[in-house]
Amino acid sequence: MELRNYLTCFWPGLSELWWRGRLSALPAAVAFGVGLNAYLVLNYLFPTWLDPVLVRSAFWVGLIVWIYWTIKSIRELPGMIAPREASQAPDHFPQAQAAYLQRDWEQAETLLLEVLRVEPRDPPALLLLSSVYRELDRPEHSLALLGEISRLEVGDRWHIELEAEQTRTERLIEEHDLPDEDESNEDAAEMTAA
Repeated sequence: MELRNYLTCFWPGLSELWWRGRLSALPAAVAFGVGLNAYLVLNYLFPTWLDPVLVRSAFWVGLIVWIYWTIKSIRELPGMIAPREASQAPDHFPQAQAAYLQRDWEQAETLLLEVLRVEPRDPPALLLLSSVYRELDRPEHSLALLGEISRLEVGDRWHIELEAEQTRTERLIEEHDLPDEDESNEDAAEMTAA
């Protein structure tokens, strides 16, 4: 892992925001920024506003919290950048592909969900699961996954496959809607004939 990847670890919450887009880390990042700015203002610009002992005490508490968050971020960073490599769980994606090719949709779905537990933002697994949902006649789930992939920055490289899968899923939805319209046309024809 490169050294530049670890630079985000020195601002609490930033590594989770940067690498995973977790908005739950935003309050920690904002609080650190506010605390750092407050210390700089109270210690250097307006040192008479508060008692210097209080400012120094807050500095030491903040330093301890910063050290804790930095160590925590450094430990979690490999799992954020490449969770599949950091995980001890086996990679079930090849078995999921084999199950898909054998048309064993339920087994493929189970294996793909295991893959996504380790790496929830894996475009190939999400795309294959979308295909499985289409084959299981659940096009709404398929479209939801396709929307999820299109929102991921790592999904940009998969735009051709996304468009193709979206077209297949929309075609399936149209096929399901057409028989309903044909049935209503047949019912209308029967009512006019009667």
